Formats: sequence, C-alpha cells, structure tokens
Amino acid sequence: MNPTPLFRPHDADFVADPYPAYAELRAAGRVHHYAPTGQWLIPHHVDVSTLLRDRRLGRSYQHRFSHEEFGRTPPPAAHEPFHTLNDHGMLDLDPPDHTRIRRLVSQAFTPRTVERLAPTVHRLAERLVDDFCAAGGGDLLARVAEPLPVAVIAEMLGIPEADRPLLRPWSAAICGMYELNPDEETAAKAVRASLEFTAYLRELIAERRKNPGEDLVSALIAAYDDESGDAAARLSEQEMISTCVLLLNAGHEATVNTTANGWRTLLHNPAQLAALRAAPDALLPTAIEELMRYDTPLQLFERWVLEDIEFAGQKLPRGSEVALLFGSANRDPARFADPDTLDLARADNPHVSFGAGIHYCLGAPLARLELRASFGQLLTKAPRMRLAAEPEWGPGFVIRGLKELHVTC
Repeated sequence: MNPTPLFRPHDADFVADPYPAYAELRAAGRVHHYAPTGQWLIPHHVDVSTLLRDRRLGRSYQHRFSHEEFGRTPPPAAHEPFHTLNDHGMLDLDPPDHTRIRRLVSQAFTPRTVERLAPTVHRLAERLVDDFCAAGGGDLLARVAEPLPVAVIAEMLGIPEADRPLLRPWSAAICGMYELNPDEETAAKAVRASLEFTAYLRELIAERRKNPGEDLVSALIAAYDDESGDAAARLSEQEMISTCVLLLNAGHEATVNTTANGWRTLLHNPAQLAALRAAPDALLPTAIEELMRYDTPLQLFERWVLEDIEFAGQKLPRGSEVALLFGSANRDPARFADPDTLDLARADNPHVSFGAGIHYCLGAPLARLELRASFGQLLTKAPRMRLAAEPEWGPGFVIRGLKELHVTC
C-alpha cells in the first residue's frame, strides 16, 4: 500500500487534522517518497530525532555544491531578495558559518539572560491580558498571542515601539515561502517584504552605529566593529540583517501558534483545562510541553541529502530532500504512551517541536518563558474563558496555526 495520497498538505481538511494520516504513514513504513514535492517523508520519532543530528544532511547545500552540481534548478532571479535574506540566516546555514553566527547570537539567549527578561515578559503579558479581559474577550490570537512575542523580540532587538506593527506582516509574508511549493503570488509578497524589512534594518543598524544602546543589534554591531577580535568570527551586515529577521520570525511564529492552538486544545478538553486551572503552578510547566507536543506549531522541517545514504533499506540519493514530520513524530505511540490523548501532567515528553542537533531552537528558553507568562495570566484572570466561535485553521501546513481564536472572558 502506498500511503502518500493521504498526505495532502494543501487540502484544508488535512491541515485541520493531519494526525490520522500520520498514523497511516507510520504504520506503512519508515520512509515514503512523496512525488508532488520530490521529498522523502519521515514519520517516526526515532528517525526524525536521528536525522536531525545526522551531519550527512544539511539545511543548505550551497556551502559544498552549486545548484547545478547538486542537481537542483536555481531559484528564479526575481526571488533573489528573499533568498539573500533567508540564506544568510543561521537556520539555513551549516558549519562553519552556522557555528560562527550561533556563537555570537547565543549570548543573548543564555538561561541567565532570558531570566533577566522575565519581569519585562510578565509585565507585557499582564498588560495584554488585562486589556483583553477588560474588553470581555475577542480574538485571542490577535490581541494576546501575537503581540507578546513580537514585543519581546522587538525589545531585544531595540526596534522602536512605533515601528513594531510593521513586523508581523513582514514576517507572515516571508514565512509563506516555507510552505511546500509556494506559488508566485506568495513569492512576490515574500520578495516585497524582504526588500522592505532589509531596508528598514539597514537604517536601524546605521542609527545604532551612531547611537548604540543596550539592545542585541547594538551588540552585533559592536562585534562587527571590534578590530581587536578575529575578523572571520564577526557577522557581515547582511548576516546581521538576516539574523534579526530570523530571530523575529522564529522568535514569534512558534509562540503565537502554540498559544492559539494550545488554547483551542484546552477549550476542547475541559477536564484537562479544569485540572490546570485548579493547580496552575504545579501543572503549567508540563502543560506547556504537552501542548507543543499535542498540536505541533511547526509540522515539517526539511533537510537536504548531501551524500548518498542508506536509510531504512531505502537509498536516499545526494540532491534529494527529506521532510521530517514533527507533527507525526510527536504522536508516535512507539515513544509516547497514548499519544492522541492530551495529558497535561505528562512527564516523559521528549517532543521534537524545538528540533534537535546543531539547529535546536536557540530561543527555546525564551519561548517557554513567554508561554508560561501568557498562559499563567489567562488562567488566573480569565477563569471562565469560553470559545465564542469554532476557529478555522489557516491555509499553512508547515507553519500550522489558526486564522483567529474568538473567545469570551
């Protein structure tokens, strides 16, 4: 049996509930070729975890091969602004460039640094939830889930408050290119957003050079301008720009969708929600992990095959691509007991929602802090929160989230 026809990432019904199809994929084998994208689908937890750490796979291939050498068609010239921006970010780089950039940026995301942000994060969450509850509710996604992580990462980058409404539309347009086989309209929006965001950040960098602050952009500039250090260890201006965009996109897309998807899940599981409301301090840490596992915000992560490999009895040739199905891995019964049941007290929970290996999410501690803050505030201040309407899923599958989440407090 070929189970890949069940994998329909462009169909609304599949996006709304991909988990039965994942179960079929897992039952049918460890690797499946999906002709519409030319990818190898990997549905099992152990294999996803292993391949995330396999250095024979890469987020990019251009550090070793040209497009032609790798058997790939170069992207259209019209898409160049998006690829220039995207390809200089550390998520799409491999060592040694990835190592160099991550070493510099990681200083802003150490547990100690993140903890210093805790009062700011809790203050922002409290203000957003207070305003939301005072209005009697509304769209939780637009009024709480989105503004909090955007405000936090903008604060870290030193982006003025008046400019922050620009960030989410730019991010959404750019992230459209991470879906499978994006169309030309999506590409045009991403190119326009890439040009605008790049121009904005060039101006911000120029301003911070003249008037440095305590923000991350100023710190990256200082490393760039430090003539006493190793020039090869610094970031170029393009790498600075791409890093800022990546931190914004990765720093809030997953948090936004974990918040909205998570509250949808809780409101559909009233017994579990009641248990969480009864003991929020005790349950919230494991609840956050379980919500990320149960309805994973990033469903698929791609890697290029850099050399011929044998995997599960199947030859994966150089130049092919694997699609690591995070959503399936997180519901794998071989790793999680009763995986289709929400268990907010689940202690053994090695979900792959933050990835693994050298590309493990740098902002995971910050994401957890933001999620604890917003969920904690809503649990305390909106104890009678209810769905006002059944939410609809957005069209994206790779980055999977709701269009909106209307609730009453």
